Amino acid sequence: MITFVNRFTLTGAPEEFEKAFDETAAFLREQPGLIRYTLSRQLDDPASYVNIALWESADDLRAALAHPDFGGHAKAMRGLAESTGAIFGPRLSFEA
Repeated sequence: MITFVNRFTLTGAPEEFEKAFDETAAFLREQPGLIRYTLSRQLDDPASYVNIALWESADDLRAALAHPDFGGHAKAMRGLAESTGAIFGPRLSFEA
């Protein structure tokens, strides 16, 4: 399992960004390997969001991002936010 962390800084309206994100997420939910995700908005900076997604493997994530239909979703989001993302592997964890 891997964690994909993507940080967004809005250049557009929050409502439009959240709608575009939700449409992109609907597409990604149909792709093999996505376990779960959480989009969070920074409380003291409403133009800053982070998405944390768990995938079964880095290959599954890369295949989803390389899917021909993903480009349209990415374009819509890029028009509303700048982003940086990275893939992380688990090291230590805790769950209550």
